[in-house]
Amino acid sequence: MSRAAAPLQWLTMGLLAVGLLGLSPALSLSLLAFGLAVLTALKLREARNLEERRVVALLQLVCAGLLAALRPELGPSLLQGLAILMALAGLLALELGAGPDWKALMRRSLQVLLAALPIALVLFLLLPRLMPFSNLGTGQGMGAMTGLSDSMEPGSISRLAVSRAAAARVAFPLGGGPPPLEQRFWRVLVHERFDGRRWRSAAPPFARPGAGQPTPPPPAAPGEGIQLWLIEPSGLSAVPWSGAGRPLSPDLTLQRSGELLNRAPGSQRRVYALTQTADRGDWRSQPPGPIDLVLPRGENPRLEALAADWRRLGSDRERLNAAGGWFRSQPFRYTLEPGALPRQAPLDHFLFESRLGFCGHYASAFTTLMRAAGVPARVVSGYRGGQWVQPVGGSGYVDLRQADAHAWSEVWLQGEGWQRVDPTAWADGDSLARAAATGERTTGTAPWNWLQQQWWGLDIAWARWWLGYDSEQQQALVQRLLGDQRHLLGLVVLLAVALSLAASLGGLGWLGRRRSGDPLRLELDRTLRALARQGLAPQAGETLPVFAQRLAQQWPALAGPLNAYVAHYQRQRFTSTPSRSGRRETQRLGRALRRSLHTGIPSKEAVQRGDR
Repeated sequence: MSRAAAPLQWLTMGLLAVGLLGLSPALSLSLLAFGLAVLTALKLREARNLEERRVVALLQLVCAGLLAALRPELGPSLLQGLAILMALAGLLALELGAGPDWKALMRRSLQVLLAALPIALVLFLLLPRLMPFSNLGTGQGMGAMTGLSDSMEPGSISRLAVSRAAAARVAFPLGGGPPPLEQRFWRVLVHERFDGRRWRSAAPPFARPGAGQPTPPPPAAPGEGIQLWLIEPSGLSAVPWSGAGRPLSPDLTLQRSGELLNRAPGSQRRVYALTQTADRGDWRSQPPGPIDLVLPRGENPRLEALAADWRRLGSDRERLNAAGGWFRSQPFRYTLEPGALPRQAPLDHFLFESRLGFCGHYASAFTTLMRAAGVPARVVSGYRGGQWVQPVGGSGYVDLRQADAHAWSEVWLQGEGWQRVDPTAWADGDSLARAAATGERTTGTAPWNWLQQQWWGLDIAWARWWLGYDSEQQQALVQRLLGDQRHLLGLVVLLAVALSLAASLGGLGWLGRRRSGDPLRLELDRTLRALARQGLAPQAGETLPVFAQRLAQQWPALAGPLNAYVAHYQRQRFTSTPSRSGRRETQRLGRALRRSLHTGIPSKEAVQRGDR
């Protein structure tokens, strides 16, 4: 076995271990990947012969393929490609023995990998599409930091720290752009249950079959716009969306309340797509239930007394307008350090005494007022705003951070459905509301932020390509290729794989013959062919030194590089121990001689005429 095989295989294990770092143990496939990697490492440690090392190489390739199914993002994909490259190099080192060096092994491994790409492309285009598994990271506890949680109790938080951690990215159909800043509300959770202090979501912990819309989402119509989301781990089963359109993934379920629930645990990174057009059963038209009017009586008496005056108004729209006018007339101020509210009548203290708070305070107080006035209402949490990023390469996207987490209200108006109301925008100090009014954008200036945004742009382009070719796109391609002869798809796949395999093997054979043999002789042959193209060829029985001497006499401009090359070639050819550095110097002198042919001698036609 080659001495290079063991280091290459251990290096491959290191790359696979890095790829495993982000996997969550919540999914069975993640546990399978962990177990396979551990078994492969143990097998590598005890391997003593060629057959056992071959088994290790095979297990490494299988492990890399499993990681590719679990982590299809751009960064992990590049890491997986490097691991496969190293695994192939280790396998070639086993098969070729002690001769090839690391450079030759890596070059040959890259050739094998490139030769396999045509087959992989055929299988990608024609085999039935499987939904990729995205699994990265673990849930992050938000605590008293900006972010989302399945329950909201703003009165218990005296100070809210701002987290700049990444939350999500959303890209829009090619050629399209984001909505205006004032319309960027990305809903995640609907908090319907209220006990006087805390708002909680009534949704199940995970989207179960039969919950919400039991039927799978219909396919996208040809040419329909696609909205692409990449979200970071959150620990939540609900995922963000704009509230418009419908999901294309069968593991996403749209609830009656407008929550988009994910069947998989929220500890994984997700990549999913939505259409731009809504489904027929839009969540905005779903009537409220009794839970949307539940209010513990007597908890906040001053709030209830204020709402009682609005109950005398004729319609829910008039009550909403009265509440909005009252909020605007009060000296409310937005702050992240409002202090904790008292246990007794906390919303009374906020509305009539402190008047200091962040979005959770305003959404909670306003929604409670609406319920006390007899208007069905609920709290919604998600993200507001987001920075529009136009990377150098790829399409633009909206970058959402945990600092963009926000809460607002939704009220039910008869004949209009659920309407969004953001009471935080009525408070003095709401910087995003002012930015929306003036068209401002928040931009990062640090070089690291810029580099991160460019990389995320490439990641979105990769995800769009990966997800864009879905089962509908594949069926359309098969229809164009075969028409009504779809039963011939299996035969077409076999023929395409056979042709790709033949072309790959032929290319590998050609590359192998091109690189095989004595490197000194190969360099000499390249130089003689270059001379022959200029009409300069050795005569029958003429040795290399005699040929060089004749050319130097005939073309003095070639004398220097020609004599240097021939002298060095002769020393390397007839020495008992040729060195690698000597071979490299011979190749360098050969390249210098071939470059001098373009300036040191006239054209081939002039040579044949004997011109000087």
